[in-house]
Amino acid sequence: MIVDDEEVIRLGLEKIISRMDLDVQVIGSYGNGMDALNRLSKTDPGEVDCLITDIKMPMMDGLRLIEHVRDKMDRIAIIVLSGFSEFEYARQALRFGVMDYLLKPIDKMQLYELLKNLKNKNAGGNDTRAAEAVEGTGDLSDHEAGEHYVVDQIKGFLDKEYDKNFELERLVETTGMSPSYISRLFKNKTGHTITDYLIEVRIEKAKQFLIDHPDLKNYQISQLVGYSDPVYFNKLFKRMVQMTPKDYKKRNAK
Repeated sequence: MIVDDEEVIRLGLEKIISRMDLDVQVIGSYGNGMDALNRLSKTDPGEVDCLITDIKMPMMDGLRLIEHVRDKMDRIAIIVLSGFSEFEYARQALRFGVMDYLLKPIDKMQLYELLKNLKNKNAGGNDTRAAEAVEGTGDLSDHEAGEHYVVDQIKGFLDKEYDKNFELERLVETTGMSPSYISRLFKNKTGHTITDYLIEVRIEKAKQFLIDHPDLKNYQISQLVGYSDPVYFNKLFKRMVQMTPKDYKKRNAK
């Protein structure tokens, strides 16, 4: 069952799921938690294996829906849809033993793996709690799940805002965590500093621009990926790719 107040997201998820080779059926699609809960209350046990729900919705939000489902239908696995600005809501949802969360825009492969693991678990007749449907996920504490969520959110933020001047304070405001904690957490979980990750994202974007838009000048690409100094960008690119942007463009010319 899919619950999200944005119709385009519901329809998109239905289309993605219908094209998967998992024999998974969407039995309901609703724009708020109240309608979804009314439908769920009329289903037979085992009819719904998985609930995919947004957090912020009219009439009844995702948190209240999850709370009701966990109270009366604890075998249903729950996947939370989340935007970067909804960290605190998602952190609360994790306390209800949700299976996992999906960042918007939806990663098709992540959704596929979640549903595949859930289906395999159910097919095996395992009677463990639905919140443990994904291997290892059920063993995570709320704290660990929250840390995993924060790191993914930081990556999503950097992937989207790579062309802007990076200010750690913006992440601090969004997550409500201290700069030192965020930096340490990201390094511990990924093996990279936030700055190193941002550089990698920017250089990958620069490679794309060099190949897809060969008419762009070096200084233009430098600005497009967040560097105001083209000389610095050139040195950084050479250090990361082992060749200059100009040589990279020649080697990969279409």
